[in-house]
Amino acid sequence: MSEKLAHFGFRVLYTIPMRFVIPEVVASQFHLRPGDKVADFGAGSGFFMKVLSDTVGPTGRVYACEIQKPLVEKLGDQCRLQALENIEPLWCDIEAVNGSKIATDTLDAGILVNTLFQLEERGVAAVELQRVLRAGGKLLIVDWSETVAGLGPTPDRLVTADDCKVLFESHGFVFEREFPAGEHHYGLAFRAV
Repeated sequence: MSEKLAHFGFRVLYTIPMRFVIPEVVASQFHLRPGDKVADFGAGSGFFMKVLSDTVGPTGRVYACEIQKPLVEKLGDQCRLQALENIEPLWCDIEAVNGSKIATDTLDAGILVNTLFQLEERGVAAVELQRVLRAGGKLLIVDWSETVAGLGPTPDRLVTADDCKVLFESHGFVFEREFPAGEHHYGLAFRAV
């Protein structure tokens, strides 16, 4: 916003140059294809919903997974309002065995954006993600690399990229690559074995 104001001749007295996760930019790193079945675990308010829907197209499926029931209802309302017919909001808990309510070996890709640091039972979640991904399926993690100006997780909740790699590699995933995810985030791609 402040860069835009400066461009139009307004004097900006104070700015904090921060770039956060931009769904269209970050999702381009997911390498999804039309027809893919994808789940956004921790979909929240649906930040990635539209871009995922557009990317997988009418033959694909997006599961917008959320543990907070009121948010699931809002996701459903958004889908109806935006005519996003390939999205299925799900009330689920990936910290429980079979808690995602998605059948085994269903997904081509699973996505966690700003969700990993919130999980208490990360090992259980990794097992559940492994269960729902088909062999060779992608797991894409975007999470905070630091706490910035009071935003993001507290230092004790921060999950480093290295800790993320250890967690998922110890639960049947192979680390493939890092990808850009914004100034204060890391992006990691894994493949289910």
